[in-house]
Amino acid sequence: MKWKTGLRERIEFALDTIRPYLEADGGNVRIVELTEDLVLKIEMTGNCGSCPMSSMTLKAGVEEAIMRAIPEIIRVEAVNLTVV
Repeated sequence: MKWKTGLRERIEFALDTIRPYLEADGGNVRIVELTEDLVLKIEMTGNCGSCPMSSMTLKAGVEEAIMRAIPEIIRVEAVNLTVV
């Protein structure tokens, strides 16, 4: 998807609000893609990519921060997490 002006910066700013918490546990997050229907796809990296609590971190931390800052985003999905 072609990024709307300023949208990537707004997403990165929202992610920067939770990065210190992720980094404290040896993890991080990176943007993979924003789809045409405004679904943000991210990758949980470092310890966050293999932590059993990653799905909770995704929903309660990452998705909440993104959707609070950028309400036009429909959903946030991690491309590298498997739901057990």
